[in-house]
Amino acid sequence: MLDGIKVIDFSHYLPGPFASLRLGDLGAEVVKIEPKTGDMMRKLTDDCIFEANNKNKKSIALDLKNAQDVQIAQQLIREADVVIESFRPGVMKRLRLSYENVYAFNPSIVYCSISGYGQHSRYASFGSHDLNYMALTGMLAQFKDESGRPVHPTITLADFIGSIHAVEQIIAALYARERTGKGRYIDLSLVDGLLSMMTNHIVLEHHTGQKNGIPILAGTVVSYHLYETKDGRYMALAALEAHFWRNFCDAVGKFEWYEGHLSAACDDNPLFLDMKQLFRTKTFQQWIAFSEQVDCCLTPVLETDEVKTQFANNAYRKMIHIDNDRMEVATRYDEHFFTKRTRAPKVNEHEHLLLTKESDRE
Repeated sequence: MLDGIKVIDFSHYLPGPFASLRLGDLGAEVVKIEPKTGDMMRKLTDDCIFEANNKNKKSIALDLKNAQDVQIAQQLIREADVVIESFRPGVMKRLRLSYENVYAFNPSIVYCSISGYGQHSRYASFGSHDLNYMALTGMLAQFKDESGRPVHPTITLADFIGSIHAVEQIIAALYARERTGKGRYIDLSLVDGLLSMMTNHIVLEHHTGQKNGIPILAGTVVSYHLYETKDGRYMALAALEAHFWRNFCDAVGKFEWYEGHLSAACDDNPLFLDMKQLFRTKTFQQWIAFSEQVDCCLTPVLETDEVKTQFANNAYRKMIHIDNDRMEVATRYDEHFFTKRTRAPKVNEHEHLLLTKESDRE
């Protein structure tokens, strides 16, 4: 879909690389600009996270404090459609690679700066990470234990949501360029992406004072709740519609529960106590078997290794591919996805492309 689009990616760690990974999976050519020592993510988690987020890319190593290497970067951008960078605000300007610098020789460029708080906000120069962005936007306050203490997440939501937000805006800018011939500068903040996901929560709080989103979706009713099984695992029941709830009640032989569909999930409610007891009568696997037979919006709460097994087979579109040491998680569904992806590059693996371009100019 993006065949013929060339992306020059100066970003490190996760938000930028995951964005350019998604663009590459859509067909764009992605050239990753790394320092001579490589993307800093290469040194973390035995290289596997770098590998996961940098497939389908070419690597060229440049020292952007060196004037000659800056000229090489400018030449690469001259022939590109998209630039992605995730340095702190002001860095690209000091390197003479800012949007204003680039626009002077490539006015059709779509230039995306990914930062925590935007280029010109009050917090623009603050150092922060995913946990900080989640905390500031109210997202972290949505994950609390029974005592009201925020639960530390193990997934970096700001990074991934910000990446998808970036891809959305880049593609929209490319579409606009097709109609107008003009490029665009995108000042993208990771906080912006999280705030947009908090729409329902913020609007509800403003009008009703309710701080945790739509109450019925927050585990407050018996038909939309997490239940513990006999062996200490959990099942997610989401039978919001009356017919799904009736299907569940019929299957467990509890017709008298019909009227309690949206009753409170609290220990003052006898039905809730009965529901908790019911789920403890079967094992996790027994409830999975039940969920596959009864149309009631019941699913298992899977661990990562179980997700890997589940989605690596053909039961659900095979979004995960495992072939010996090769592990691929798709960014979109495509029957031929895994034949198109290439491994992540080694540092400066594609330096020869620069030599080829130089000989072509001679």
